[in-house]
Amino acid sequence: MVDVSVKWFGHASFQITADGKNIYIDPYEGDYVDKADIILVTHSHYDHCDVSKIEKIRKDETVIIAPADCAGKIRGKIKVLKPGESTTVDNIVVEAVHAYNVKRFRSPGVPFHPKGFGLGYLIKVGDKIIYHAGDTDFIPEMKELKNRRVTLALLPSGGTYTMDNPEASEAAIAINPEIVIPMHRWDTNPEEFKRKVESSSNIKVVLLKPGEKYNL
Repeated sequence: MVDVSVKWFGHASFQITADGKNIYIDPYEGDYVDKADIILVTHSHYDHCDVSKIEKIRKDETVIIAPADCAGKIRGKIKVLKPGESTTVDNIVVEAVHAYNVKRFRSPGVPFHPKGFGLGYLIKVGDKIIYHAGDTDFIPEMKELKNRRVTLALLPSGGTYTMDNPEASEAAIAINPEIVIPMHRWDTNPEEFKRKVESSSNIKVVLLKPGEKYNL
């Protein structure tokens, strides 16, 4: 059994520490001290693909995993994944999944995050699976994740560009992880999300403040 901790920096930025490895997802908000073994980038928007933060935490041997749209922005070698593809780094399996909008549009017919633009990730560490949803609405593919036995789901809930609290609650219940942490919250009230999920399921909702850590 592998000990895993998850630290939220704010926005969609996380540090997962497992088996002596540091995995960062969308480094953007917060202060970064530890160097990265793996960096996952969900899409190329500046608040998820922050090149300055990536440069600060990367080492020569850091593995960076990202969608194709990020390849031209980040220096060095990048492992580009598409939904359904996976890669293994030091016994840590990273699988890309869909993340996109179906309800939120920049202009009529133009979603903020079109299908095929960005990614979510399933990160398998030992006997645990962590799902970072990326910037997304509640999409049909999430219902398929119920069969994956997700340990922890990190779901956006802020509205405007992603799911809001009611939709994120529906997504959490559909995925049925053991634990869920809302992220990308903006100024919404996460207690609303917590009440809805915990009153309708056996899922544990953990509300973190930026800089706080949760041990799985």
